[in-house]
Amino acid sequence: MLKFDPAWRFSSPGPAPATLSRAFYDFIEKIAAQRNTWVIVERFKEAFGGSGNSSSLSWAWSDLDSAMRRAEENAPLFIEAFYRVCMECADDGLGVPDVAMINRVLAEHGAGYRIEPPHLVATNPQAPPIPVPDAAPSLDAQARALIEASLEESHRLIEEGKSRQAVSEILWLLESVATVFRGTGTNDGTVQGKYFNKIIGEMRSGNRGTAQEQILDWMTKLHGYLSSPTGGGVRHCMDLKAGVAIQQNEARLYCNLIRSYITYLIEEHERLQKMGTTAA
Repeated sequence: MLKFDPAWRFSSPGPAPATLSRAFYDFIEKIAAQRNTWVIVERFKEAFGGSGNSSSLSWAWSDLDSAMRRAEENAPLFIEAFYRVCMECADDGLGVPDVAMINRVLAEHGAGYRIEPPHLVATNPQAPPIPVPDAAPSLDAQARALIEASLEESHRLIEEGKSRQAVSEILWLLESVATVFRGTGTNDGTVQGKYFNKIIGEMRSGNRGTAQEQILDWMTKLHGYLSSPTGGGVRHCMDLKAGVAIQQNEARLYCNLIRSYITYLIEEHERLQKMGTTAA
C-alpha cells in the first residue's frame, strides 16, 4: 500500500487520464501472458474494485476493463491498485514494470503523480483558486450571497474531479454577473441587452479602442468555446463526434480564467457606480 494524503481515499482529488488506463491495461496483458493468465487478470480486476470471478477468460478481460474505467475516477487509488498488484506479481517471480518505468508512464500521460516508495507524491500540487472580492458594495446582499455560493459550488466540484460540472457552474455565474451591467452607460449609449452575449457585445461596442474591448473579446471567445457542443459543451450538450471532453487540468484553468473575469466585471461595476454617485 502506498502512502499519501488520507483524504484522497475518501474524496477523489481528480481522475486518472483515460490514456493512462490504456497504458496500464497494456502492461497487465504483458504480465498476464507470462503465467496463469486468468488468475492474474482476476487479481488485477479485484484490485481495481471488481467483484466475483468472471465466467471465462474473455469475460475476465472485459470485466477488468470495466473495473479500471470505474477506478480511474480516483487517480491515487487507481495508481496504487496497479502498483500493488505489480509488486505482488514480482514477488511471485513475474516480470513487471519497475518504479522508474511506471513513473515514466505516469509522466507521459500527465497523471500528476509519481511513485517514491512507499509514497505516492503529487507532482503538480494545485494552487488555490483565484480569489473573487467578497465585498461588493454595489451589489445587494442577495447577489453577493449567490456569487459566493456559486463560487464555492464550482470549487467543490473541481476538487471532486467533476470537471464539466465545475466549469458549467462558474460559467453560469459569469453570465449572471454580466446582467448587473444592464442599464449602465457606455461611451455611446446604455446597455439594453438581457443576456450575456448581447450585454457584453454592447459593452464592447461602447468601448472600442480600449483595454476593456480586448478583455471583453477574450471573455466572449472563452464563453463561446465552452458553450459550443464541439468545444467544451458545458451549456446544452456535447457533440459526441466532434466534442472534446474537458480534462481536470483544463477545467481548473477555465475556472480560474472565469474567476478573473468575474472579478473584473465586479470591479468594473463598482467603478461605474462610483462614477455615477460622483456625477450625481
